[in-house]
Amino acid sequence: MALWKDQSGTASKPVEAAPREEFAPAAPEYAPPVAAAPIRSQASDAKESVIGTDLSIEGTISGNGNVRLAGRFTGDVTVDGTVSIEPGAKLAGGVRATTVTIAGELEGNVLQASRVDVLPSGALTGDVKAETLTIAAGSRVRGHMECGWTDAPSKSRSPSARMSGNASSSSSSSSDNSAKNGAEVSSPA
Repeated sequence: MALWKDQSGTASKPVEAAPREEFAPAAPEYAPPVAAAPIRSQASDAKESVIGTDLSIEGTISGNGNVRLAGRFTGDVTVDGTVSIEPGAKLAGGVRATTVTIAGELEGNVLQASRVDVLPSGALTGDVKAETLTIAAGSRVRGHMECGWTDAPSKSRSPSARMSGNASSSSSSSSDNSAKNGAEVSSPA
């Protein structure tokens, strides 16, 4: 049963298909990298805690999982996971984590980490102790860095050991030099 009936009584002409033009695929164009994309953790099964851009928090963060900071946090962060500081965010305190990624500002020490990445927009003011440290061009870093050491340095290499070993000879020579220059020197009895 037909739903419509040809009422014209003339047979319809078949419609000819337009000839297809074959197009060569266009060469891929260069696309510059996207700047300031949010930093996402690599482990999809780990839980992530986020401090949003409009939040300012003081305290301590500790536990397992990842922490992504987009706002401001004052205090210490100790996690078995990744700490990511987004562009425009600021953390003032110490950090202990598996991986630390700095695209914002960290004002404090990275006390322990397997990997620390300072991205081009990042600023770090503090000391770093990490197995691996990556500092991108354009980032700002100020502090003492200890990288690549998997064990604690020996006592003979520490500055306090060097200072205490030479303390008696340096104090006598400094008092001799001071006396020669006319300065008054008092030594403990």
